[in-house]
Amino acid sequence: MFAASVPDTPARRHDLDWIRVGAFLLLILYHVGMLYVPWDFHVKSPRLVEGLEPLMMLTNPWRLTLLFLVSGAATRFLVDGFEARGGHAGIRLAGSRLLRLLPALLFGMFVIVPPQSYFQIYAALQAHGVADPAHSTWLKDFWIHYATSWGQWCDADGCLRTPTWNHLWFIAYLLPYGLIIAAMVALAGRPLKALGRLLERPLSGWGLLVWPVLWFALLRFALAPRFEITHALTDDWYNHALSFGAYLFGFLTARSEVLKAAYVRMRRPALMLALLSWVAWAGYAWIYRADDAAPPETLRMAMRVVYSIDQWTFMAAILGYGARYLNRGGPVLRYLTVGVFPFYIVHQTVIITAAHYLMPLNLPLPVEAGLVIIATFAACFLTYEIARRLGWFGLLLGVKPQAANRPPRAA
Repeated sequence: MFAASVPDTPARRHDLDWIRVGAFLLLILYHVGMLYVPWDFHVKSPRLVEGLEPLMMLTNPWRLTLLFLVSGAATRFLVDGFEARGGHAGIRLAGSRLLRLLPALLFGMFVIVPPQSYFQIYAALQAHGVADPAHSTWLKDFWIHYATSWGQWCDADGCLRTPTWNHLWFIAYLLPYGLIIAAMVALAGRPLKALGRLLERPLSGWGLLVWPVLWFALLRFALAPRFEITHALTDDWYNHALSFGAYLFGFLTARSEVLKAAYVRMRRPALMLALLSWVAWAGYAWIYRADDAAPPETLRMAMRVVYSIDQWTFMAAILGYGARYLNRGGPVLRYLTVGVFPFYIVHQTVIITAAHYLMPLNLPLPVEAGLVIIATFAACFLTYEIARRLGWFGLLLGVKPQAANRPPRAA
């Protein structure tokens, strides 16, 4: 997702850049929505809107998997750019991933994310009747306790372990995924790329919709019941199979004109299947949304397949429509392609902070949510503009020094 600057390459994919930018902007709206649906989040509005759940489920099954796929494609363009300049592409990719992701991850964990934990604890203390959480013993010397894991922040639902990466788990996963690809490129670069060409034949027709759905269904049946998604890196095996599988698939197929054409041909049936499966999945989740709901086992099994159809067909439709209609670049895309990384780093902290201060005002709910969205986008753009002017320190916010004057040219 977050590519470094590399030379122009023959088959630039503006469509993947647009999809990456669009998926991230959608993620901001999704995290604002998390304030108002009954699902767990760091800070919750006292005015929940249960009816938002089906709309949130429109992107829930596939949004991050799509980002991993596009991130893998961006990594492929990085590798090709490194090879065009000569040298060891695998080693250069490893260095690029460490330089691009590790400083931002560490800075995010110790500077950007702590306010999220602070306001989460603050809200929990309020819920337990603490009159002045900010001056309580639980929040005294908060950052020191956060950074050193000394905080005893526990309740009946468990303990908050710090330091944490919260939403930055995506970066924490991209880093080892990129290093794995770097090792694969170093050890078997040409055979690895040839594997991508082998995928073209089974995926060039209806197989484009069938085989990936079967893969997702296999993961839903074999791994999802055994490994709950934790975002903890070490025990997240269903999520790794899903996310790294998408990342590797994006890497292998990014250059395939055959598959690009197949996405375009299959975009309409993919969209139809996506919408139908979303209606079925959202309806199922709505009917059985109560904590003590017990759907029939046969229905549960069928819904695993429906969920898998939802996951892939939305992604295939987006890739197809993107390949068909989003093939133009321009200054807006160049600006946003660099900006999505700092946007991603700061957005959730701004959402939670803005919500913390706006919710006590009891504004009309659309006004409150609108102000949270406006504040978030304003802070994202401000952060980006600051990062562009920080030289090498901009890496802490995901912006390389040359990006201030020359946005990245990789897809």
